[in-house]
Amino acid sequence: MRKRTHYRNSSDDVTIYAQKVVNGELIAGTNIKNACKRHLLDLENGHERAIYFDVKTAQKYIQFFCVILKLNGGSFEGKPFNPLSWQRFIIGSLFGWKNKDGTRRFNQAYIETSKGSGKSPLVAGIGIAGMILDDEPRAEIYAAATKKDQAMILFRDAVAMVDQSPELRKRITKSGGTGKEWNLAYLKKNSFFRPISSDNGQSGTRPHIALIDELHEHKDNSVIEMLKAGVKSRRNPLIIAITNSGDNKYSPCWEYHQYAEKVASGAIKNDSFFSFVSSIDQGEDPFIDENCWYKSNPSLQEADLPGLKYLKGQVLDARGMPSKEALVRRLNFSEWVGSVNPWISQDIWKEQTRVYDISTLRGRKAWGGLDLSSTTDLTGLVFAIEPLKNNDPWLLVPFAWLPDESLAEKEKIDHVPYLSWKQAKYLQTTSGRAVSKLEIAQKLSELCHFFDVQCVAYDRWRIEDFKQMASDEGIKLPPMVAFGQGFKDMTPAIEKFEVMLLNQELVHPNNPVLNWCATNAVVVSDPANNRKLEKTKATGRMDLIIAAVMAIGIIDKQKSNIDYSQSMFIL
Repeated sequence: MRKRTHYRNSSDDVTIYAQKVVNGELIAGTNIKNACKRHLLDLENGHERAIYFDVKTAQKYIQFFCVILKLNGGSFEGKPFNPLSWQRFIIGSLFGWKNKDGTRRFNQAYIETSKGSGKSPLVAGIGIAGMILDDEPRAEIYAAATKKDQAMILFRDAVAMVDQSPELRKRITKSGGTGKEWNLAYLKKNSFFRPISSDNGQSGTRPHIALIDELHEHKDNSVIEMLKAGVKSRRNPLIIAITNSGDNKYSPCWEYHQYAEKVASGAIKNDSFFSFVSSIDQGEDPFIDENCWYKSNPSLQEADLPGLKYLKGQVLDARGMPSKEALVRRLNFSEWVGSVNPWISQDIWKEQTRVYDISTLRGRKAWGGLDLSSTTDLTGLVFAIEPLKNNDPWLLVPFAWLPDESLAEKEKIDHVPYLSWKQAKYLQTTSGRAVSKLEIAQKLSELCHFFDVQCVAYDRWRIEDFKQMASDEGIKLPPMVAFGQGFKDMTPAIEKFEVMLLNQELVHPNNPVLNWCATNAVVVSDPANNRKLEKTKATGRMDLIIAAVMAIGIIDKQKSNIDYSQSMFIL
């Protein structure tokens, strides 16, 4: 039996929830327990940092949900929005905690729960409440996302709440036809609530409250930074990001996830940042233990949302289907997963990050791998630099190319920040629609004057055109070695790459293009357990990691003095 506690202040929903979680009366993961402990500790010593909890204000906003707002959709249509205890904890915390001068304590919030928990209607209600109850003149409330369609999901919840509530219909004016609304106006304060997306390239916003939906889909921080830049004129700004867990640990969302965990635990002190990360704990497997489901689905204990029956069906359907399992783990159980059957653990890869200045590597022995694209795809060239001392690691030095034309369009298709990478010089572009093999050959020749290049392994695909072009232009290249992409050549190279990573004998410079390719890398096996990298199975591009594996794979071959006279050419 869980411990039962008598709560003296029965009108303080926020503190009651925190106490129940800490006492074990409600099932919660470590991150939520930490967030609740933080609240209880701040009640005791917050005055030392000039912050305090205004119970009356917290309950005022919670009651706004209960009395004014209505839910919509399916069996919930028209029913009062009676927030669940975890939702009350969030509402009350955001509006109840204040600084000494009466301003809002929290101006940033990160909320991560599994799909179907009810976070979108929750923050839509927060936006409406902030527009009406905050008493902010000309308040600008935004539902923000990477795509307009995504922003409209959250905004439509807000529109439906207005439609369902007689009190809101009297006070809020809608713009746009039925089902095509684009603005909610609170004319008494000249305030509005509307959707905004990065694909529209909007700027000049001055948000009072910004609600960022599905943060895991944001490829960079552009939307967040745009909104942050606009709050400087606001006295009580609030930016809330909600999300499912993601599949890319090199994304802004993962950075916020980690930051939110550290703030909740106290590892990072930030009184203005609110954290609510509902997730299972390390070592728990939702495909084995149903008890942990409640930790990542906070609505499951009180309202059976998204539903035990539904979750059981999701798990049953996903068994034996790796692609479905990864999706279920991420969406339904808040697990951060990479690509389906990822080859390299993102944690292992991140551990092998090192800071080194490439300009200091002049004259060092180097072995290269070249994955040459056909026309518009990513071309990767990666060098493995031999260490000077026995105990030092090998260093990876990556280069990447794409055609400059239609780069912005390709960025939208691949959902990665090519333009930012180009500006930061992680990605090089060549003029025209296709990758210029001439420019790559020139760069390769140039690098041979910088490194002591022993040889460069290459994928045979499209290489003959590259050879002929270099010959015609009189470009001197290093020894070039054909490297098969099948099981025979790739298996030993993959094994060598793995051993070096695990033994910390190989490091990389945290290049985001190489990181992205490593995240996407997928291997396939034959009946004899031989392995190769397989582009067709990956969810994103992996060209640079293929080049890196070839670079490592060619080292032992070249050092063993195997005769490559038939496949090598020097111009």
